[in-house]
Amino acid sequence: MNLEFSDSEVAFREEVRKFVAQELDPSIKHKVDKGLYLQKGDYLCWQAALYKQGWMAPNWPEIYGGTGWDPVQRYIFDEECAMAGAPPVVPFGVKMVAPVIMKYGSDEQKAYYLPRILSSEDWWCQGYSESNAGSDLASLKMSAVPRGSSYVVNGTKIWTTYAHFSDMIFCLVRTDPSAKLQEGISFLLINMRTSGITVRPITTFEGRSDINEVNFEDVVVPIGNLVGDEGRGWDCAKSLLSHERIGITKV
Repeated sequence: MNLEFSDSEVAFREEVRKFVAQELDPSIKHKVDKGLYLQKGDYLCWQAALYKQGWMAPNWPEIYGGTGWDPVQRYIFDEECAMAGAPPVVPFGVKMVAPVIMKYGSDEQKAYYLPRILSSEDWWCQGYSESNAGSDLASLKMSAVPRGSSYVVNGTKIWTTYAHFSDMIFCLVRTDPSAKLQEGISFLLINMRTSGITVRPITTFEGRSDINEVNFEDVVVPIGNLVGDEGRGWDCAKSLLSHERIGITKV
């Protein structure tokens, strides 16, 4: 199918092409072109260039630092980056948890977390799957028990990509074990440097260890890190899933 672009869209394509040619480190392009392993620093280098240009979050509303691009511009941008050998933006912060915080988070959470996600100051991972709660995610067991102004979190998440690199993890936790499965789940933001968190790498057939098992033992998390209402984490999960499915598509 042949697509026709307007003069302004052609000009935008040239702007993107010029930017990528100037800002993409040749060593990173070489790794992407050859399918070689990318280090955290490779992703951060490219994301720093996008942030400086104001192009880090095409999927965000402008009020939070998004680009304001229409769908055609976003398509052109993705296509040019892919053809030039630029690495993808790691999705867990910008494309996954950020939209949930925008929709369900408090004003304080938006003010604190969104700028840090945009600048890549915080590197995020996703704490959903458990050993017996993968495709049947609603059967998850990891608990968060209220104690004063905090939750005490216990349990294990698995297949957690980039947990060993991450500053933060967004987790689905069970806050009401007596409720129906989906109704007893909450959405919690947890600092990965909190005492009681242990990350164990899982080596894949490729010999890489980007996925991990993350164990939580009496991890104390402020109640202020709860996103949305307690027991309504399934709503957050469904909202995030819609962004995740779009985010993993390729040009």
